Amino acid sequence: MFHPPVRLMPAESGDSWERDSPSGVTVSVIIPTLNEAGNLPYVLNTIPGWVNEVILVDGRSDDDTQRIAKVLRPDVRIIRELKRGKGAAMRAGLYAARGDILIALDADGSMDGAALAKFRDAILAGADYVKGSRFAPGGGSSDITKFRRFGDRGICYLIWLLYGSLYSDATYGYIAVRATCLDALNIDTDGFEVETLIGIRALRARLRTTEVPCYEASRIHGVSNLSVLSDGLRIFRVIVSERLKRSHRAVAN
Repeated sequence: MFHPPVRLMPAESGDSWERDSPSGVTVSVIIPTLNEAGNLPYVLNTIPGWVNEVILVDGRSDDDTQRIAKVLRPDVRIIRELKRGKGAAMRAGLYAARGDILIALDADGSMDGAALAKFRDAILAGADYVKGSRFAPGGGSSDITKFRRFGDRGICYLIWLLYGSLYSDATYGYIAVRATCLDALNIDTDGFEVETLIGIRALRARLRTTEVPCYEASRIHGVSNLSVLSDGLRIFRVIVSERLKRSHRAVAN
């Protein structure tokens, strides 16, 4: 069993931080969507009231995703992203956000909005980048297959071999980043490999990183756009290419 050496800073959950907090810290939530109309009633209704901004990045949905989002949450900001891929949607949403703390979660109902407090509190406790983990103590999943779990273990181990730090979960998309650290991630990939790329870039930028345990439920409606083999290959390429870029710079210097 893998145990991450990334520093795990304690983060107390709860809704004690309100919109009018004297700290003046604001939170933006980014939700990439593609035909998720059936899942939005659950997803949007789990977002706590202290969240200052909700951004839905829609990748050319042909259902009622945008209309239902507006009905459920009139203050939602909708960004229409013409470029395909989760990475493209994440990049668009993160860079459009106005909050001090930026948190991304999926729109399929597998991620509980009540867990947003864990991510917020970890940033307030001093982290720059926070990864949700299904495999850290206290986490879990009712959705992941044995094959995908084996693949994630391999990805974590490869990152450890090439970068010296071992995450407990490399492919989970529930993440948070301090807005002032966003440029250090330099998100320049468009597919599902974006979560792994962000984790690697956070390590390379020496961002203060922590993991918080999360429970992944099964998708409520629809079918995932994830392709285990093709997206797994893209993740492998990202891990290796990032290491080669690092080595090339070291030689050049």
